[in-house]
Amino acid sequence: MWRHYDGAPDNWMVVGGRGAGKTRLGSEWVNALVRGFPPFSLTGRYHQIALVGETFSDVREVMIEGPSGIRTIARGEPPRFEASRRRLVWDASGAVAYAFSAEDPESLRGPQFEAAWCDELAKWKHMEATFDMLQFGLRLGERPLQLITTTPRPAPLVRRLMADPRFWQTRMTTRDNAENLAAGFIAAVEARYAGTRLGRQELEGELIADREDALWSRRMVEAAFAPEFSGEPQRVVVAVDPPAGSRRTSDACGIVVAGSLGDGRAVVLFDGTVRQAKPAEWAGQAVRLFHEFEADTIVAEVNQGGEMVAAVIRSVDASVPVKSVRASRGKWLRAEPVAALYEQGRVRHAARFATLEDEMCDFGPDGLSDGRSPDRMDALVWALTELLLRGTAEPRVRGV
Repeated sequence: MWRHYDGAPDNWMVVGGRGAGKTRLGSEWVNALVRGFPPFSLTGRYHQIALVGETFSDVREVMIEGPSGIRTIARGEPPRFEASRRRLVWDASGAVAYAFSAEDPESLRGPQFEAAWCDELAKWKHMEATFDMLQFGLRLGERPLQLITTTPRPAPLVRRLMADPRFWQTRMTTRDNAENLAAGFIAAVEARYAGTRLGRQELEGELIADREDALWSRRMVEAAFAPEFSGEPQRVVVAVDPPAGSRRTSDACGIVVAGSLGDGRAVVLFDGTVRQAKPAEWAGQAVRLFHEFEADTIVAEVNQGGEMVAAVIRSVDASVPVKSVRASRGKWLRAEPVAALYEQGRVRHAARFATLEDEMCDFGPDGLSDGRSPDRMDALVWALTELLLRGTAEPRVRGV
């Protein structure tokens, strides 16, 4: 149940689609608190505010100086941004808003605030730790306030806050803000994503629960996230799942980098998937990642392009070793043993790969994810099969 509040809630969670106006709302909220404007401020002016985003760059480029940022929409004299001190200063009132990154939860240990704006919570790297540290710092003034603006993803903390009666919730859709978006944008994105799970999440602001028949669950994916995993990869591969063509309607070219840790575990290092790329473009991406991550080989599925796949890669760099793999069974059967590796805790993710994770958690027995070919997931399966499951009956692998 979505609840609406007529006044100013102490804990306000605004969940919305892309372009729904979440950033503008957050900026107006901060400016209203600084100036003591109701209904957001009912106890006078606020002077100590935290701005928390996914990275410092996001705080500055989106929350502070973006098209809907605090400085951009300010009435009268805008606050000064002191980049070296990572803070906004309102000279007239003495109010200060400090910038924090979810990459560094410990930076919130010590400071104290009257209010906090948390943007895109669902994308935060250290989500739980950052949010917890912030709660301990909201201890100044008569009535500490916090606003969370985010596109929903079913991370444990997001689900927990949405079920918490202390957090008032507002839902915003992309269409609600149509008059402030580029002409044709709504029609374009709805033509492609309307009715899909991704569209419900990114356009309608709907929290999509786990798919019951999916091989991966959000719990499994969250458990795999380990940005500070121990051990250096002993063997690294770049796995490529080429598209059937390079037309605009073609599938993406899935490209995933992963490494084995030498103890029966593996770590997913990077998702380098490209869309609507010509053969020379996706081959160039694969070769670039091969060198960047100092990989041992490129593993490429050849069902779609046969010998041409290896030939295209070698046309970019003839020195790169290529191993061709050919699928003789369906995607589901190939993916099952890889999903089991996640259940066993044998796979780690070095970063958050949001689009890849969404494909994994929506991959069903029909071999599709959100009604489309799961190209990123396919590349992931080939990479982890090569590193941890080589020698099993499926997939069949032959060297080139």
